[in-house]
Amino acid sequence: MKLSRRLIVLLAVCLPMVAQAHGPTRQKVTLSVEVSAPPAEVWAVIGNFQDMSWHPAVFSSTGTGGNEIDATRKLVLGAEGGPTIDEILYKYSADKMSYSYRITEVAVEVLPVTNYSSHLTVKPAGDGGSMVEWRGAFYRGYPNNDPPPELNDEAAIAAVSGVYQAGLDALAARFAGN
Repeated sequence: MKLSRRLIVLLAVCLPMVAQAHGPTRQKVTLSVEVSAPPAEVWAVIGNFQDMSWHPAVFSSTGTGGNEIDATRKLVLGAEGGPTIDEILYKYSADKMSYSYRITEVAVEVLPVTNYSSHLTVKPAGDGGSMVEWRGAFYRGYPNNDPPPELNDEAAIAAVSGVYQAGLDALAARFAGN
């Protein structure tokens, strides 16, 4: 009897601490857009890992390794000398018109995320058009409990969603005349 009471007391004391100690959870964002161009035409614009000039936030994109696994790229944002994001390619399929990459270095003030990975794909969609899907998984920029507002889950989701939406909107506009 004494053992079961001690166990109950121990659980009552420890469980709240365990609940608070879990840290951040992995967040996910998936956005897509249908564009009025055949998949091969869209893939010709976005399928080169080294060239992200199609995204309006990217001033320049340089890298090594082409579209081979472990290829790297550095994105300069905004203008010359702007903030940078370093990325590495870990999956690429020209046949499936998709690739996956990870961020290896970014300041959380630029993009409030950690452990970010992303997947970009083009698929056929009605009447000869294409569906471009961009999805990512990441943790917020502040890994501990009680993050500041600019580094919490909501800020991370909003930032990634904003990046994806700007890129997808640019693609839709680019192919709007097709």
